[in-house]
Amino acid sequence: MVVLTTVALLASGCSRVAELMPWKKDAPEPAMAQPEALPAPGTVMAPAVPAGARTAEALDTTTAEQKAAAMAPVAAAPSASLGTVVVSLGDVTTPGFWLRSGLVSAPAPGVVKTAAGQTVQVDLLPGSGAAQLSLAAFRALGLGLTDLPQVEVSRR
Repeated sequence: MVVLTTVALLASGCSRVAELMPWKKDAPEPAMAQPEALPAPGTVMAPAVPAGARTAEALDTTTAEQKAAAMAPVAAAPSASLGTVVVSLGDVTTPGFWLRSGLVSAPAPGVVKTAAGQTVQVDLLPGSGAAQLSLAAFRALGLGLTDLPQVEVSRR
Protein backbone atom coordinates (compact mmCIF):
# COMPACT_ATOMS: atom_id res chain seq x y z
CA MET A 1 0.00 0.00 0.00
CA VAL A 2 2.86 2.37 0.83
CA VAL A 3 4.46 1.64 -2.55
CA LEU A 4 1.23 2.44 -4.40
CA THR A 5 0.79 5.70 -2.50
CA THR A 6 4.40 6.69 -3.25
CA VAL A 7 4.01 5.88 -6.94
CA ALA A 8 0.76 7.84 -7.11
CA LEU A 9 2.39 10.87 -5.46
CA LEU A 10 5.42 10.72 -7.76
CA ALA A 11 3.28 10.34 -10.84
CA SER A 12 0.89 13.13 -9.91
CA GLY A 13 2.94 15.61 -11.91
CA CYS A 14 2.84 13.54 -15.09
CA SER A 15 0.50 14.61 -17.86
CA ARG A 16 -0.56 11.04 -18.59
CA VAL A 17 -1.71 10.18 -15.07
CA ALA A 18 -5.37 10.53 -16.08
CA GLU A 19 -4.92 7.70 -18.58
CA LEU A 20 -3.67 5.40 -15.82
CA MET A 21 -6.33 6.29 -13.25
CA PRO A 22 -9.90 5.48 -14.27
CA TRP A 23 -11.41 7.90 -11.73
CA LYS A 24 -9.66 10.79 -13.52
CA LYS A 25 -11.16 10.06 -16.96
CA ASP A 26 -13.49 13.06 -16.57
CA ALA A 27 -10.58 15.51 -16.67
CA PRO A 28 -10.91 18.15 -19.42
CA GLU A 29 -8.94 17.63 -22.63
CA PRO A 30 -5.92 19.91 -23.17
CA ALA A 31 -6.57 22.89 -25.42
CA MET A 32 -5.83 22.40 -29.11
CA ALA A 33 -3.23 24.57 -30.78
CA GLN A 34 -4.71 27.30 -32.97
CA PRO A 35 -4.21 26.76 -36.71
CA GLU A 36 -1.99 29.17 -38.59
CA ALA A 37 -3.68 32.04 -40.38
CA LEU A 38 -4.84 31.39 -43.92
CA PRO A 39 -2.76 32.93 -46.71
CA ALA A 40 -3.86 36.16 -48.32
CA PRO A 41 -6.25 35.87 -51.27
CA GLY A 42 -4.36 35.31 -54.52
CA THR A 43 -1.46 33.59 -52.78
CA VAL A 44 -0.32 30.49 -54.67
CA MET A 45 0.22 27.67 -52.22
CA ALA A 46 2.78 24.98 -52.93
CA PRO A 47 1.53 21.39 -52.91
CA ALA A 48 2.11 19.33 -49.78
CA VAL A 49 5.37 17.40 -49.53
CA PRO A 50 4.83 13.88 -50.89
CA ALA A 51 5.09 11.01 -48.43
CA GLY A 52 8.51 9.38 -48.58
CA ALA A 53 10.23 12.41 -50.16
CA ARG A 54 13.97 12.20 -49.53
CA THR A 55 15.71 14.48 -52.03
CA ALA A 56 15.82 18.26 -52.25
CA GLU A 57 13.98 18.08 -55.57
CA ALA A 58 11.15 16.01 -54.06
CA LEU A 59 10.93 18.15 -50.91
CA ASP A 60 10.88 21.46 -52.81
CA THR A 61 7.23 21.61 -53.90
CA THR A 62 7.15 25.27 -54.93
CA THR A 63 5.53 25.89 -58.28
CA ALA A 64 7.22 27.40 -61.32
CA GLU A 65 5.02 30.48 -60.80
CA GLN A 66 6.27 30.87 -57.21
CA LYS A 67 9.90 30.44 -58.26
CA ALA A 68 9.56 33.04 -61.02
CA ALA A 69 7.93 35.53 -58.63
CA ALA A 70 10.60 35.01 -55.96
CA MET A 71 13.45 35.42 -58.42
CA ALA A 72 11.94 38.44 -60.21
CA PRO A 73 13.96 41.63 -59.85
CA VAL A 74 12.68 43.84 -57.06
CA ALA A 75 10.81 46.77 -58.67
CA ALA A 76 12.04 49.30 -56.12
CA ALA A 77 15.06 49.26 -53.89
CA PRO A 78 14.42 47.48 -50.60
CA SER A 79 13.04 49.98 -48.12
CA ALA A 80 14.98 49.05 -45.02
CA SER A 81 18.06 46.95 -44.45
CA LEU A 82 17.47 44.82 -41.37
CA GLY A 83 21.02 43.51 -41.11
CA THR A 84 23.11 40.50 -41.97
CA VAL A 85 22.65 37.03 -40.55
CA VAL A 86 24.12 33.59 -40.99
CA VAL A 87 21.35 31.27 -42.18
CA SER A 88 20.89 27.56 -41.93
CA LEU A 89 18.46 25.38 -43.82
CA GLY A 90 15.01 25.60 -42.25
CA ASP A 91 12.25 23.00 -42.03
CA VAL A 92 12.33 21.32 -45.45
CA THR A 93 8.68 20.28 -45.16
CA THR A 94 7.52 23.91 -44.95
CA PRO A 95 6.99 25.07 -48.54
CA GLY A 96 7.58 28.51 -49.96
CA PHE A 97 10.20 31.22 -49.91
CA TRP A 98 10.72 32.42 -46.34
CA LEU A 99 13.30 33.51 -43.79
CA ARG A 100 12.59 32.96 -40.10
CA SER A 101 14.69 35.15 -37.79
CA GLY A 102 14.67 37.52 -34.88
CA LEU A 103 15.13 40.47 -37.26
CA VAL A 104 11.35 40.95 -37.51
CA SER A 105 8.60 40.81 -34.91
CA ALA A 106 5.75 40.36 -37.40
CA PRO A 107 5.51 38.79 -40.87
CA ALA A 108 6.60 41.10 -43.69
CA PRO A 109 7.76 40.86 -47.30
CA GLY A 110 11.52 40.97 -47.72
CA VAL A 111 14.59 40.30 -49.83
CA VAL A 112 17.60 38.11 -49.06
CA LYS A 113 20.90 38.92 -50.78
CA THR A 114 23.98 36.70 -50.79
CA ALA A 115 27.59 37.90 -50.73
CA ALA A 116 27.72 37.05 -54.47
CA GLY A 117 24.84 39.47 -55.13
CA GLN A 118 22.11 36.91 -55.80
CA THR A 119 18.70 37.92 -54.45
CA VAL A 120 15.42 36.20 -53.72
CA GLN A 121 12.15 37.66 -52.46
CA VAL A 122 10.94 35.97 -49.28
CA ASP A 123 8.36 36.21 -46.55
CA LEU A 124 10.12 37.43 -43.41
CA LEU A 125 8.80 35.51 -40.40
CA PRO A 126 9.49 36.19 -36.74
CA GLY A 127 11.60 33.62 -34.96
CA SER A 128 14.13 33.15 -32.22
CA GLY A 129 17.57 31.65 -32.25
CA ALA A 130 19.51 31.09 -35.44
CA ALA A 131 18.05 32.39 -38.71
CA GLN A 132 16.55 29.75 -41.00
CA LEU A 133 16.02 30.00 -44.75
CA SER A 134 13.57 27.82 -46.67
CA LEU A 135 14.66 24.99 -48.93
CA ALA A 136 13.17 26.76 -51.95
CA ALA A 137 15.17 29.93 -51.20
CA PHE A 138 18.39 27.96 -50.64
CA ARG A 139 17.94 26.25 -54.01
CA ALA A 140 16.97 29.46 -55.83
CA LEU A 141 20.13 31.16 -54.55
CA GLY A 142 22.27 28.19 -55.56
CA LEU A 143 23.46 27.60 -52.00
CA GLY A 144 24.69 24.24 -50.77
CA LEU A 145 22.15 22.72 -48.40
CA THR A 146 24.80 22.24 -45.71
CA ASP A 147 26.29 25.72 -46.13
CA LEU A 148 25.93 28.41 -43.48
CA PRO A 149 26.03 31.53 -45.67
CA GLN A 150 25.91 35.09 -44.45
CA VAL A 151 23.10 37.03 -46.13
CA GLU A 152 21.83 40.58 -46.06
CA VAL A 153 18.16 40.89 -45.16
CA SER A 154 15.98 43.82 -46.22
CA ARG A 155 12.32 44.65 -45.88
CA ARG A 156 10.44 45.37 -49.13
